[in-house]
Amino acid sequence: MNSLLQRGIGMTSQRTRERLVQRLSEDGLSNPRVLDVILRTPRHLFVDEALAHRAYEDTALPIGHNQTISQPYMVGRMTELLLSAGPLDKVLEIGTGCGYQTAVLAQLVERVFTVERIQALQDRAKERLQQLNIRNVVYRWADGWTGWNALAPYNGILVTAAASEVPQALLDQLAPGGRMVIPVGDEHGEQRLYLIEHTAQGFVRHELDPVRFVPLLTGALQ
Repeated sequence: MNSLLQRGIGMTSQRTRERLVQRLSEDGLSNPRVLDVILRTPRHLFVDEALAHRAYEDTALPIGHNQTISQPYMVGRMTELLLSAGPLDKVLEIGTGCGYQTAVLAQLVERVFTVERIQALQDRAKERLQQLNIRNVVYRWADGWTGWNALAPYNGILVTAAASEVPQALLDQLAPGGRMVIPVGDEHGEQRLYLIEHTAQGFVRHELDPVRFVPLLTGALQ
């Protein structure tokens, strides 16, 4: 990929990215590795060209198929929570979407296994990550509610859509000592971000921030 395109110009320039990261830091993100990856990852490549000038606003943006790219703060917040107990070598991501969260994760953990129910979205995400030379991601087109049992267990699970309840299949695939970050709630009602830890005594759930995500749906679509 053209290096100038990756670096960006104008509203996608390095200076614009630095302002975004400064704002994220002021809003409470504190993991320097996470902030550095957000600074270096060209978010404008993960949105439609017509929206590239808004890529470094701290806001969600449409990516088609009634899906969105999460706001940078939420990407950073969920990633920090996942990594807050230490490095992870095997992470399951539910909801590849445009691939931006995948790209951030892949630069911070050893391996990412990502599941997406909309094949067209995942195909484009895979192409973007290959262009950025991100090679430690394995992709599956499938229903996210069922996870990816064949390759379980996972040290971390990150879910990028709101589930009406925590899927039992994902709990079953979380390794002892592992952590899951997942938004839970109704599409039209209250949603909360949860951190779930798999301890020796069982699953411990921490209810955190109010959030707004698209719903985690069943089934797989082309």
